[in-house]
Amino acid sequence: MSMFDEAKKKYQELGIDVEAAFEKVSKIPVSVHCWQGDDVLGFEGVESLEGGIQTTGNYPGRARNFEELKADIRKCFALMPGKKRLNLHASYAVLGEDLGKIDRDQYTFKHFKPWVDFAKELGLDGIDFNPTFFAHKKVKDGLSLSSPDEETRKFWIEHGKRSLEIATELGKAFGKPCFVNIWIPDGLKDIPADRLGPRMRLKDSLDQIIDHPGWDRKHVIVGVESKVFGIGVESYTVGNSEFYQNYAAKKGICCLMDTGHYHPTEVVSDKISSLLCFYDHLALHVSRPVRWDSDHVIIFEDELREVAKEIIRNHAEDKVIIGLDYFDASINRLVAWTTGVHSMQKSLLYAATLPNEELKKLQDEANFSKLLYLQERAKMLPFSVIWEEYLKRQGLEVDYYTPLKQYEDEVLSKR
Repeated sequence: MSMFDEAKKKYQELGIDVEAAFEKVSKIPVSVHCWQGDDVLGFEGVESLEGGIQTTGNYPGRARNFEELKADIRKCFALMPGKKRLNLHASYAVLGEDLGKIDRDQYTFKHFKPWVDFAKELGLDGIDFNPTFFAHKKVKDGLSLSSPDEETRKFWIEHGKRSLEIATELGKAFGKPCFVNIWIPDGLKDIPADRLGPRMRLKDSLDQIIDHPGWDRKHVIVGVESKVFGIGVESYTVGNSEFYQNYAAKKGICCLMDTGHYHPTEVVSDKISSLLCFYDHLALHVSRPVRWDSDHVIIFEDELREVAKEIIRNHAEDKVIIGLDYFDASINRLVAWTTGVHSMQKSLLYAATLPNEELKKLQDEANFSKLLYLQERAKMLPFSVIWEEYLKRQGLEVDYYTPLKQYEDEVLSKR
C-alpha cells in the first residue's frame, strides 16, 4: 500500500472523501496578479510607486517589459497547480506606438488584446482587471476620484469608464465575467477638516462610472475595495470599509476585502460569512500583513486556512472571487509568486479535507467537547501526503525552487 493509500484511509475514517476534495479544489479559479513580476511598475515608464503603497527590496531580475513579464509568467504558471486566471492593472497596457501619445482616460481593449492572446495560449480561465488610480501625475494632492479639482476628477472618472468598457471585451473574449476591482489611494496624511466632502465626491464619481452605459453586467462583475490607511495617508482614507459596503449594497455590485486592509485585530475570515448573507458575490485580495498592509507573500498559516475554510465549508466557491495581491522584491520574485499560489491552493485543499459537515453538526448539537476533540484530531491527519498527490496528478513536483533557481541563473541574472 502506498503512502497516499494509507493517508487516504486515515481520512476515510473521519468520513472525508479525498478524491472529491481533489475534484472540488482543482475547479476553483484563483486570479494571479501580474504585478508581482515587476514590482507594480507597469509599462508606462513609471520608476517608483506612490499613492500609499510600496514594494520593498531590489532583488535582481525584475521584468522590464511585456516580453520579459510574459516569460516570467509562463515559467511560474507552469509550476502552479489549479485553475488560474490572470489579474491585470490598467498600467500594464501594451501601448506600442501609443506610448506617450495617449493617457489612461483613452485606453481601449486593443491595448490589452495581446494579454488575451497570451492568456489563451496558457489555457487560463480568464482575465480580471483593475483601473490604476495611483502612480500617475494626475493624482493631485493624493486624490483622484475624490479630488475637489473637477478636471482631475473628470480624468479619473473617464479612466474608470474606459476600464469597464475594456473589461466587457475581456469578459466576452473568454465567455466568463471579468472581475473589475476599484481601489483608489485617496486620503490625507493628517487629521482632516472635512471628512464628508471627499466621500460625497467619491460617491458621485463612482455613480458616473458605474451608471455609464458602455459596459455590460453580463460580462463584468464590479467590486470596490476599502482600506484603513496607506503610507502618507495615515489619518484619513476616503474609501473606508463602511463607505464601500454601503455603496456596494446600494448599487448592486460587490465588496472586495483585502486581507491586509483592516485593523490588526480584525480578520477577513470572520467577515466572509457576514457578506455571504447579503451579496451574490464577494471578492478577496489575499495578502499577508505584517503589522500593516505590507503585502508579504502569503504562506500556509492560520488566517489563510481560515479564509479557505469559510469558502469551502459554506459551499461558496462560485460566490467568492479569489485574487492574490502581494509583491515582494526582497527575494526571487518568481519564487515569491509561486509560493503564494501554492499556499492558496494548499489552504483550499486543506479546508476541503476536513470533516466540515460533522463539525457543523457537533456545533448545532452544542457538543463542544467532541467538536474540540475532532478539530484537534483533524490537525494531525497526514496532509502533506495528500498535497503531494494533488500536485502529482497535475504533473507537478513539490520542488518548484530548483527550476526557478535555474531560470534565475539562466535568464533573470542576465537582465
